[in-house]
Amino acid sequence: MTRFKNLFALTSAALLLLALAGCSKPVQMPGNPWHHTTEGFRNPVGSPERNSWTDRLPWLLNKFTAFAGPVEKQVLPPGHVLPKKQVFAGLKSTAGQNTVTWLGHMTALLRLDGKTILTDPWLTGHASPVRPLGPKRYVPPALTVDELPPIDFVVISHSHFDHLDLPTIETLKNRHRITAMVPLGLGKYFRERGYGKVIELDWEKSAASQGINFTALPVIHWSKRSLFATNDTLWAGWAIEGKNGARIYFGGDAEYGPVYADIAKRHGGFDIALLSIGAFLPRIVMNGAHCVPEDCLKIGHDLRTKVHLAMHWGTVQLGDDPPLQALKRFMTGGKALGIAAKNLWVMKIGETRILPKR
Repeated sequence: MTRFKNLFALTSAALLLLALAGCSKPVQMPGNPWHHTTEGFRNPVGSPERNSWTDRLPWLLNKFTAFAGPVEKQVLPPGHVLPKKQVFAGLKSTAGQNTVTWLGHMTALLRLDGKTILTDPWLTGHASPVRPLGPKRYVPPALTVDELPPIDFVVISHSHFDHLDLPTIETLKNRHRITAMVPLGLGKYFRERGYGKVIELDWEKSAASQGINFTALPVIHWSKRSLFATNDTLWAGWAIEGKNGARIYFGGDAEYGPVYADIAKRHGGFDIALLSIGAFLPRIVMNGAHCVPEDCLKIGHDLRTKVHLAMHWGTVQLGDDPPLQALKRFMTGGKALGIAAKNLWVMKIGETRILPKR
C-alpha cells in the first residue's frame, strides 16, 4: 500500500508539473467585466499576485507525498469537538432563533428566519478526487449527512474539493427541495444531482428565494478541480440577508486586498462574518490565495462586521501552520484592530450560537 501511495504521489506531481507548465496569462474578455477573461476568471483589480508555480512546486511535491502517508496528529484546544449529545442539545435549545453551528472547516449550519442554510458542505473523510488518498480530516464533522436537519439552501464559495464535496452534496436528503446558490460555472454539479433549484450568480448579482436574499461578492482566491483547467469557474463570497434584516457574510477562502473596503461601500454592515483563517503557511505558496489570520480579520473589519467567526482551522491539515498558531494570531490580530474580545468567536466543532445583532 505504501508503494502504491508513493507511486500515486509521484505520478500526481508529474501531471501537476505538466498542467502548470501549460498555464497562460489571461486576456480580458471584450464587453465583459474585468474578472471575465478568455481563460476563465481572475481576481479583482489590485489583488496581490500569487508566486510563480516554479516557486511553489517544491512544497507542492512534498505535500503530495505527505497526503499519501498517515494523518499527522494535531494539538487542539480541549473539547475541540463536542459530543453528539451536546450538538443536538445546542440545536434544540436555540430552535426558532437565528443561529450558526460550526460543523467543521468552512461548513456551517445557519438558521435564518426559519430557513436552514448549509455552507460549503464537506462531511466526508477526504477532500480529494481519488479516495482514500488526498487530504484527510483529523477530526470528524459535528454531524453526518443523515443527522442534518432539513436543508433549504446550500451555498458554495468555490470549486476546491474541501468546499465542493460531491459525495456530500449527492447524498443530502430531499435534494429536490433544496436551492443551491453557487458562483458561475458550478451549477452543473447540482443539476446533475437533482437539486430543486440552482441559481448561478456573477459577482455583484443578487437573487432572492423564500424570503432570503443572496448576493455574490468579489473575493480574492482561485478555482481548480482538474489538472488541466484553472480558474474555469468563478469563486465568490456571499452576503446573506434575512427578511428581518439579519446580515451574514460568508467568505469562503480568501486573501486580503483593497476590494473588501470597496465592497463595503455597496454592501457593508454585517452581523457576523464567517472567515477562513487557516492554511496560510508557507507564504510562498499561500500568498495571494489564503490570508494570514490578522489579514482575514481585516476583511471583516473592512466590511463593517460586528462579530468575526474563525473557521477553516482545526479540521484538516492543508498548509504548514498548526491550528493553535492560527487561533493565537486571530486573537492578537483582533486586539490590534480594536475588535472587542467578545466579538472574536472561536467555536467548538458542533457548537451553536445565537447570531448577534449590529
